[in-house]
Amino acid sequence: MAFNRDSEYAVEIKHLWYTYQPMGFTALKDINLTIRHGEFLALIGQNGSGKTTLIKHMIGLHKATKGEVILGGVPSTSRVVSDLAHDIGYVFQNPAHQIFSETVEDEVAFGPKNLGFSREETEAAVTKALEDVGLSEFRKESPIVLGRGQLQRLAIASILSMNPQLLIIDEPTTGLDWRECIRVLELVKKLNESGHTIIMTTHNMNLVSLYAKRAVVLRLGEKILDGPVDEVFAESEKLKSAYIKAPQVYRLLSLFPEIRPEDYSIQGVADAICAKRKEGA
Repeated sequence: MAFNRDSEYAVEIKHLWYTYQPMGFTALKDINLTIRHGEFLALIGQNGSGKTTLIKHMIGLHKATKGEVILGGVPSTSRVVSDLAHDIGYVFQNPAHQIFSETVEDEVAFGPKNLGFSREETEAAVTKALEDVGLSEFRKESPIVLGRGQLQRLAIASILSMNPQLLIIDEPTTGLDWRECIRVLELVKKLNESGHTIIMTTHNMNLVSLYAKRAVVLRLGEKILDGPVDEVFAESEKLKSAYIKAPQVYRLLSLFPEIRPEDYSIQGVADAICAKRKEGA
């Protein structure tokens, strides 16, 4: 059964529990989560919070101890991992764990070939994916000549060539300087605007505030926050309990409770600071 783009949700998770055996460690505790088609969601939490375990359920590597995972309207238990690859792309945190081919074009062509694309379809998919990530000029080169940011974009291209509906990107900016971080996230933003559903894990809260529209916070296997990014970052006490620091601008805004999250702007903050100064004058 294929991923149904017309289903209500891209991902629907109901009362999900997962316990690692034989240790008996419960990594996920009664997780309920729905993600609509076309969303850009940041999944955040410290190491050990359950992010990776949750993602492994979405890509079919784990089966729920209790509960249900529904992907594109289809229960995950009715599909095998190789079948899910048609619809769900997963980009590793370290591209070196993903890239293995001798040339850039071979790397990008690997997925479509294994999904049964024809030669013409594979060629078209490779060309488009490389154009999308800005690596067309390196098509015949070995990945070894690419820089860290270029390798990350190549890893994304190798998933895009399979045309997934849902793209899961694990810590996409690890090891990148700020300029490359922005370049990679601008690419991800463009993919989202073209219709891809994006789930991103990251420890960089500044990138969450700049690009994600919604954030879900996990703590010790439980979902403790879920909502628009501005509203989540306003929950300072809950974030503190999960050892997460909101970007500095949100910590500044916490001093001005009269400014509603939906009204956050540089001008709004400036006006509030001026008003505070006048009160103290």
